[in-house]
Amino acid sequence: MITANKPATVPLRFSLPIGGIAGTSFKPEHLPAILQAGPQAGFFEVHAENYMGAGGPPHRALEAIRRDHPLSLHGVCMSIGGPQPLDRAHLARFRSLVARYQPALVSEHLAWSTHEISFFNDLLPLPYTEATLRNVCDHIDEVQEAIRRPLLLENPSTYVTFRESSMSETDFIRAIAERTGCGLLLDINNVFVSATNHGFSALDYLGDFPLSCVGEIHLAGHAEQSDDEGNLLLIDSHDGPVADAVWKLFEIVAARRGPVPTLVEWDSKIPDWPILQAEAAAAQAILDRCKPAAQTEDRHAA
Repeated sequence: MITANKPATVPLRFSLPIGGIAGTSFKPEHLPAILQAGPQAGFFEVHAENYMGAGGPPHRALEAIRRDHPLSLHGVCMSIGGPQPLDRAHLARFRSLVARYQPALVSEHLAWSTHEISFFNDLLPLPYTEATLRNVCDHIDEVQEAIRRPLLLENPSTYVTFRESSMSETDFIRAIAERTGCGLLLDINNVFVSATNHGFSALDYLGDFPLSCVGEIHLAGHAEQSDDEGNLLLIDSHDGPVADAVWKLFEIVAARRGPVPTLVEWDSKIPDWPILQAEAAAAQAILDRCKPAAQTEDRHAA
């Protein structure tokens, strides 16, 4: 849990809640088009590790975006699910970014990506056991203590499961939120990918997911491959438009949870800005249908 009586090492300058608006991944090649369009209603998300240097073009671009738009800071290398202690230097850099840009949303993954001195370019799954739960909660407590605010934890996309798991993924995630007070980032594409790969119902998973803890939603594209037996295998690739099935699941979740900040991720095979902008507009249309009429009118007037 966040300890309220400890001295703050990061100033508490929380951004105002951004409500049920849609955003996109920020890619530097889109910067000229974004600046030319001027301030917009959406927000932008960046991977924290791309901005851990002291300065240079990445920071100049991010500062230009931050002047007019809320930011979501998304970590990908904290290895919260790993058995080792968190990398203190990495956590310090992450904390400094939170202090520097005061993002509206801060998130990380329920995954691990380091072992001793090895670093893997992937977000790897973990067994859902009581021992793993304690370890993950300790790491989240450490991160939240460092950044002086709640963290949003993202559910994973998985390709293997563990025999030793003693609880479901949704029960594991619910227990994390209850023990640490963190929020959740619900990646609906991850749910669809895992459900397809492991043969369970995405709707049943979402029905058991603690939606009241969700502070952000992710949407993304995925790729279709085949496993060694010739069965369909989905890869969380973030390299194309959101699939129709994922849009349908998003509509169901938005109707149940209500509008929360929703991000369209697109991290490779980057399209022209209008294509990504159209994906965000489609997400916004679904969010707007879940808002009271007065709120929707106010947003469009702004």
